[in-house]
Amino acid sequence: MDEIKLTGYTPGALGRITELHGDYYARHWDLGLYFEAKVATELAAFMNRFDAARDGAWFAHVDGRIAGAVFIDGARAADEGARLRWFILDEAYQGLGLGNRLMDAAMDFCREQRFRRVYLTTFAGLTAARHLYEKHGFRLCDEIDGTELTGNPALTEQVFEWVMGDV
Repeated sequence: MDEIKLTGYTPGALGRITELHGDYYARHWDLGLYFEAKVATELAAFMNRFDAARDGAWFAHVDGRIAGAVFIDGARAADEGARLRWFILDEAYQGLGLGNRLMDAAMDFCREQRFRRVYLTTFAGLTAARHLYEKHGFRLCDEIDGTELTGNPALTEQVFEWVMGDV
């Protein structure tokens, strides 16, 4: 395998993560501009207010190119819980353990920060991602219309949560 490493932010990271989301979800789920713009806008806002004391961003690089990422938004950790967001892995690198490495880094950070609850939103049908979330202690806690998350009411949004002490 090529050289693999996890890093924090590097120039071009926001564009690359937006590209990965836009490409994957357009091809496999017919999600277009609404979804890609939502990722771009919310990811940019998050990075503009990023605080390393409560937030995390991990990028998987393969031979110097970003192949995936995961983020922890800790801004509302005290009341709502921290939020795991924008987890994505280039399809060319799926099945090689990079997703596990990214999730391990994110969840180690959450334990170090003593976040009592971490949640994520996704949608039904992402079987491999769901397996990875459940492997890391997340449990499905809600399902609702997917319009707000994806712009597509035909999809079902799912909320998963991890609670300190449950795992």
